[in-house]
Amino acid sequence: MNTIRITKEFSFEMAHALEGHDGKCANIHGHSYHLSVTVIGEPIAASGSPKLGMLIDFSDLKKIINEEVIHPYDHALMLKDTDPHVQQLKGSYTKVILTTFQPTCENMLVEMAPRIAGRMPAPLKLHSLKLRETATSYAEWYAADNSQNSSYN
Repeated sequence: MNTIRITKEFSFEMAHALEGHDGKCANIHGHSYHLSVTVIGEPIAASGSPKLGMLIDFSDLKKIINEEVIHPYDHALMLKDTDPHVQQLKGSYTKVILTTFQPTCENMLVEMAPRIAGRMPAPLKLHSLKLRETATSYAEWYAADNSQNSSYN
């Protein structure tokens, strides 16, 4: 068989603030995020399978990403748990995500990757993630760059 990569793209709206940042991003602000999820594997070859010729049904991948990323993050406010905004906003909003990490585009990918990889049906693997924060700015995560973590292999 041949190794193939497929990609599905997703969008969500989310606000964040970067604690201690030396610029505008110290303030609460929002983005229209665009997430590209690429998986790698061999197409299903089992005769009679309803998924014959697919790596994964795009609707199955959509379900995973909706559960792991879109539903939790969409229209949320993400803050580092030590951010002074937390006390000011406590009880004001219903969808505030407190993290132990600075909620940068890069760190969001690091946080998403193992959750998404852990949901991939064997032998399919998560290949890469690309999170676009603005029209001209994005971060990328590749399993091959993080191969020391066996959950990605």
